Amino acid sequence: MPVAVISLLDLLILLVLAHFVCDFVLQSDRMAREKTPGLDDTLNWRWWLGAHASTHGLAVALITGMPLIGLAEMFVHAIIDWLKVRLRFSLAIDQCLHLFCKLIWVGLIACL
Repeated sequence: MPVAVISLLDLLILLVLAHFVCDFVLQSDRMAREKTPGLDDTLNWRWWLGAHASTHGLAVALITGMPLIGLAEMFVHAIIDWLKVRLRFSLAIDQCLHLFCKLIWVGLIACL
């Protein structure tokens, strides 16, 4: 059976939808709080941030079929979330940075 081919726009839409599911549906209030250094009561904040970023990485890997892009997403997502806390930028900036990454992943795939 041939693999379904989707357009780059469809791929971008899927990545954006998955992002919002991972960031707002799958991330619990506890995870959102405890992935912040100093607010980690049960586990070290690095574990919470790693688990959250891994969820994003897995979603990107599954949607794109490219584990290396999923790994890149995991690392970049963790860095953005860490910087959000350190530099205290808004949720809007945080989300714009994450969505810009999705454009980068689609652009990389288009070049392959």
